[in-house]
Amino acid sequence: MHDSRDGKKGLYDPMTTMDHSLAALPPAASSFLAQHGHAQARLEPLAGDASPRRYFRLPEAGLLLMEDRQDPIAFTAYLRLSYHLSTLGLSAPIIHGAAPAHGLALVEDFGHRTYTACLGAGEDEHALYALAVDALLYLHHHNGATQVSQPVYEMATLLDELDVFCDWYAPEVNPAIDHTVFARQFRTLWAKALTPVAGKAEALVLRDFHVDNLMLLPQRQGVARCGLLDFQDAVLGPCEYDLVSLLQDARRDLAPGLEQQMLERYISGAPKRPGDATAIRRRYALLGAQRHTRIAGTFLRLSRREGKTHYLTYLPRVLVQLENSLASAGLTDIRDLLNTQLPGWQAKGAALGDGYHDTQGAPHD
Repeated sequence: MHDSRDGKKGLYDPMTTMDHSLAALPPAASSFLAQHGHAQARLEPLAGDASPRRYFRLPEAGLLLMEDRQDPIAFTAYLRLSYHLSTLGLSAPIIHGAAPAHGLALVEDFGHRTYTACLGAGEDEHALYALAVDALLYLHHHNGATQVSQPVYEMATLLDELDVFCDWYAPEVNPAIDHTVFARQFRTLWAKALTPVAGKAEALVLRDFHVDNLMLLPQRQGVARCGLLDFQDAVLGPCEYDLVSLLQDARRDLAPGLEQQMLERYISGAPKRPGDATAIRRRYALLGAQRHTRIAGTFLRLSRREGKTHYLTYLPRVLVQLENSLASAGLTDIRDLLNTQLPGWQAKGAALGDGYHDTQGAPHD
């Protein structure tokens, strides 16, 4: 969920099938498939999210047809980052063919074993999360990880991402709020708070490193057993961001104590760039507060503007995460502004999720 591209990212499991028409595929798709030896391939549509990107499985070929005609920048970034991550020794889908002019690519099919599916089937939660943390450590220690053309996570981007909270969440819980005044105050406080992490191009941040975008590939070895999906919005930024995405997930509650165990696992093996354990914990809390603020606003936008009310299922959890992160990061001035300008902001927001069943997994459209 990246607000600067709002409407193009959301929560989803791209490896779950659904009934869906193939009719909207561009005419170029047939010739593209034929060019790569798959003229007679059977296509199975897969589930979508809040984005225009779509996937179709070629079950007999072990491939996916990826189609995205609306975001050529993200499409090109996907191709570039897939190759980059693979050369680093991580498991990103191999590109078997691409037609960027038509937004089409044939990519490796990792199968059905997303972390979400594995957890739902009762697989070892600790082992899955430990593998994901180890994959992050591998990425953060690799000298070549940041040698790729991706934008730096600058202050302007971090602040722009918070506009969705001012635009959608704030007026939802306080319709009488002066939007202009609140947004200016909110942005000023966050600009001060985010100074320690803004513009820190110390790691390749995959942005949506969570259970729906991770795959278990048991036939591979080491950290390559953790398959990576949905990384086209990657930035160069602080190491702790993807750790927050993984361990403070809007989709599910981790087993008691697991978040701290995995945070300690990361800290014990962390590179020197982020600083000592205290610094890592401080930045982890700060980035968590920024992320949860953005997600809360994004869920309201998806619900109110696009009719995707099932995203409200996760709002109560996100608001608890936000409150806890504000406290852990010592962001009392931001918390005080929320309490003053949005009285009852957490309880009112959480009430919006009443009547929706939290299934500990991502919603589907």
